[in-house]
Amino acid sequence: MGYTTLPNPIKERPYGEFSLEGAALKFIRESCEELGFDQEKSDIEKRESIYLGHSLRENEIPYNMEMDINRLCLENALDGFLKSGKKEDAFNVYFCYLEMFIGDYEKVRRMIELLSEFEANGSELLMKHRDHYSHSVYVFALGLAVYQSNSVYRETYNDYYHIKDRHKAACHYLQYWGLAALFHDIGYPFELPFEQVASYFEVGGDKRKERPFMAYHNLETFIAVDEKANGALKNVYGGKEFSTVNQVFAYELAKKLGEIYSFTEGQMLTFLNEKPTEPDRFNHYMDHAYFSAAVLFRKLFGEMGCEVNQERIDALTAILMHNSLYKFCIAHYKDEGNIPLEAKLHPLAYMLMLCDELQCWDRTSYGRNTKKEMYPMGCTLDLSGDAVRAVYLFDEKEAGKTNGFKDSYIQRLLAGEKIDRKGGPNLKSYSDMYIKNSQGVSWFQEDIERIVNLDAMKLHVETGLSSNIRTGRRSYLSDSNFIHLYNFAMILNGRWNNEEWKKAKAAGQEEAFLNNEEVNEEFARSFKKLSLEYKLANINQAKAFAGYMDEIGCFYTDKNVDFELVEGFSQEELLKIGLMEHQRWLQEHYDMGWRYGMPKREDRDRLREHKDMIPGFDPLRSAVPGERAKENYHRLEKAEQDKDTEPMECMLAMLKMFDGLRIYRL
Repeated sequence: MGYTTLPNPIKERPYGEFSLEGAALKFIRESCEELGFDQEKSDIEKRESIYLGHSLRENEIPYNMEMDINRLCLENALDGFLKSGKKEDAFNVYFCYLEMFIGDYEKVRRMIELLSEFEANGSELLMKHRDHYSHSVYVFALGLAVYQSNSVYRETYNDYYHIKDRHKAACHYLQYWGLAALFHDIGYPFELPFEQVASYFEVGGDKRKERPFMAYHNLETFIAVDEKANGALKNVYGGKEFSTVNQVFAYELAKKLGEIYSFTEGQMLTFLNEKPTEPDRFNHYMDHAYFSAAVLFRKLFGEMGCEVNQERIDALTAILMHNSLYKFCIAHYKDEGNIPLEAKLHPLAYMLMLCDELQCWDRTSYGRNTKKEMYPMGCTLDLSGDAVRAVYLFDEKEAGKTNGFKDSYIQRLLAGEKIDRKGGPNLKSYSDMYIKNSQGVSWFQEDIERIVNLDAMKLHVETGLSSNIRTGRRSYLSDSNFIHLYNFAMILNGRWNNEEWKKAKAAGQEEAFLNNEEVNEEFARSFKKLSLEYKLANINQAKAFAGYMDEIGCFYTDKNVDFELVEGFSQEELLKIGLMEHQRWLQEHYDMGWRYGMPKREDRDRLREHKDMIPGFDPLRSAVPGERAKENYHRLEKAEQDKDTEPMECMLAMLKMFDGLRIYRL
């Protein structure tokens, strides 16, 4: 099961079938079997004795084999992220998805990199804010896991889109759920300035309506539907024409939900027109979900010319609904008689709202008040029996706070006091999960049940204390937002066998060489020709640099610090770096199904055998031990060893050029 075209078996994952990790990764490996396969191309390959897939070079492997390798790349990327929770590993998931389903990371990179950069640099000015970049990848994984494990939701989704074959249905879900989940918060750069203004004027007890606020105007061209997109929309909607994105969304939501929730297309259009321009009508809050949907519509159907289809529109309206629009303009979810959303009405919106609420663990706090509050460090999930059992884990070092909260809560109960959220005691997420209503349901779960109907998806929420949540997750002194990770990978690839680079390096003119526009254009063209596997190999090499610096007592930063500036590495340091890089390279290749062998160069990628792997090593039994990697490294020729160290020297120049960073020795 899984990767039917690969010549070597892939190691099984050590996770429980109904855990988050186990279910999400099994979904990719088993349920999405034959993702992207093309029988017509396969027939051509057999008939004409050629290959239409590409690896390091074009026409090097069978086309369907390339599709299997791409899917394995995504599986490994998601596994790496779920182990670390780091945004550098979240980047890999975004990159895989975009390359597989959108076609070119370059075309959308600024859109998602802006979210990471804006949050890291602008959010500390806010009173309340937590990470949304890594959060979105957790939401993506959670949605895959729920689909994989919950037969009721799975059947509802498949019936909604009239797909009977389980593999085709899973592949369909992966594509459109990925679009909704990974991009549902890309509009936050619009909400953050609004909140910064609100935070600036905040004083104790002050109400938002009494403060100055900002609004967005001159949006006409931003939300306009161009002629090409309108033509495509007419095909989807039987000739109906739209002039703005808001009109498309209003029509879709009224068609799906208007009758049940008693609103008209005109009323919804008014909401959408006023949300960015009159936030005072919406309790003085700006809705990032509106901008996420509008930005993505413009990017997909305007700039990139992607096909307009019902599924992509559904993903966009799911994004549009996931924050305040559904809660306060459609369902009025806090009112009596509220109707929670059923999955059969809009499966993607249902899953996005469910997972967005459930995913509140392991999120970096940026806001001034948020940093002081108590949020879960991790979560253990049991998804068996068409249910979601979640135990949110809080830091046991904070037991003093939780015990104090419990004591205060019990005392007030014994005193006969009515306890609500406004009156406290309050530990934010912990109190919402700990305090239960008369039916034994926590405030946290009660909120979710008012948003989505959980009759067919039983939810049970508990709290727990734990230590060492992040065991194995190393943090380093080196500090960078890694916005230019793509550039790093592009240059690491481009300098291979580049004589001009070698001359510039010998002359100490690396930065001048890398700043040459023609050089960068050539490097970009060369990088785009690589398969997803080889692009990720360069990305992972660049990401490993921070760890190597930590091991040799160095670090990089954009701050002016009183440490020795590093202009180059000693031979001893390079040897240490080379050994670590070789071990990383080996493990990466084994995880991608490579083995030791000495085939002809033209057969290497198809057979997935490489002479620099460890002879006789069985990667299905264990990870690559350091000693075995070291022994293997020393058997390699000098030219092969240099491949593990030269990229690290190149990173010295790239860090200066792209991130304005310098490397220092402790």
